[in-house]
Amino acid sequence: MRTLVFAKKNFMELSRDVLGYIFCIAFPIVMLIVMSVVNESIPKEAGMSIFRIDNLSGGVLIFGQTFIMLFTAIQVTNDRSSSFLIRLFSSPMKGRDFALGYILPMLLVSVIQSVVTFVAAIIIAKIVGYELNLGGLALAVVTTLPSAMMFIAIGLMFGSLLNEKSAPGICSVIVSGATFLGGVFFDAEGVGGSIYKVCKCLPFIYCTKVARASVNLDITGAFEKFGLPLTVTVLSALVMTVLAVIVFGKQMNKDR
Repeated sequence: MRTLVFAKKNFMELSRDVLGYIFCIAFPIVMLIVMSVVNESIPKEAGMSIFRIDNLSGGVLIFGQTFIMLFTAIQVTNDRSSSFLIRLFSSPMKGRDFALGYILPMLLVSVIQSVVTFVAAIIIAKIVGYELNLGGLALAVVTTLPSAMMFIAIGLMFGSLLNEKSAPGICSVIVSGATFLGGVFFDAEGVGGSIYKVCKCLPFIYCTKVARASVNLDITGAFEKFGLPLTVTVLSALVMTVLAVIVFGKQMNKDR
């Protein structure tokens, strides 16, 4: 019960943050519009499909989730700098309860972000004359929760280890890295070479693959298309969440 009260407090704080709406909701929609305009200007003879709305919507959603990581880190560092968490640590709540209090509202924000992004994608698809699979979009809302969980855990960990000045900067680096190495706006497999080898060693590209395969309902057949990326994403989320909760608890005990 105390965890839910704490989670509600964090959600209400985020809902009053205008920057949260801009980066977590508006910015992905803007990227959908901009990239769709770019796609329409590319000659059909080029055969490029990465900016087509069915591929783009999944990638942009992962791009948007990286900003949830950023705001998770900001919220944790703000509470630490104000000694708010230190005062709460005198309550019966444990470190994992506090961690859940940050994770749960951010997961809710992720679901809202997914729905808004896909509604915008449906509208854009209608405008450009493309039909999106509604079942695939609904599936993507569910299958991208592990990637959201992973990014939230990363934000929680950085928010626990860093202060309010350095955490946003480090998270911004992760945002850029996840966007590039996740193949959000380019075909990493098509590029190949050393870039793709680096991408395969990190979880970000698997998050993007899960989102795109789900949107297109391309979830059967080759294990490499959906099964492997989903497995890697889920395992990455589990590892990062456990690590983040441990780091958060130890850092809070150190701050007391």
